Amino acid sequence: MTSREHAVLRLALDLAILTVRDNALQVLTITRGNAPFRSRPALPGGFLRDGEDLLAAAVRELREETALDGEPMHLEQLSAYGAPERDPRGRVVSVAYLAIVPDPPDPEPGSDAASAAWMPVARVRGRLAFDHDQILDDAVERVRSRLEFTTLATAFCGSTFTIGDIRNVYEVVWGRALDPRNFNRKVINTVGFVEPTGQKRIPHLGRPAVLYRHGGQKALNPPILRSHAAAA
Repeated sequence: MTSREHAVLRLALDLAILTVRDNALQVLTITRGNAPFRSRPALPGGFLRDGEDLLAAAVRELREETALDGEPMHLEQLSAYGAPERDPRGRVVSVAYLAIVPDPPDPEPGSDAASAAWMPVARVRGRLAFDHDQILDDAVERVRSRLEFTTLATAFCGSTFTIGDIRNVYEVVWGRALDPRNFNRKVINTVGFVEPTGQKRIPHLGRPAVLYRHGGQKALNPPILRSHAAAA
């Protein structure tokens, strides 16, 4: 029979912070300096303090463990994770947050983090402490899905970008090559996805590329579906 006693638990926050660097989808990680899982990579996070708001706790933990400022980031709740054996220290439920940052600075370790670094998702997957592999998988799938139906790709690119930059985000996050002509036509013809700035990026070699900014819309209509994306 299931016990009718109420569970006594601690509440934690974990953060899946994603970016595109060096043509790879990367995640912010720390190396744990304390038990359990000492010396194992993990997502930044920690325990909620008395009288503290969830989002404030997530921002604090990010700052303490990596020296990155979460205030300007759009941190959104991803999910809650509460499997009974997820933490060997006792019953711990974690509320995970997701954020996407363009061109982030290198982190600096602090608190109980022995080190902090941006790591390719493909390299760190399967090595993370606790149930952070599941949190990371859920975060990546959330982003992959939202690229189909929203203008989220612009969040990876900063204030201005080329259509090639947007296509690179899709290719990196989805892990597949896209036909440049078809993709460029879809982006430019989708109202509110991007708008030209009137400026161009002048490369050292090659032709100048038109610079765009976010066009103000959040939803993509029509969507850019993974199942319909044409391979190069």
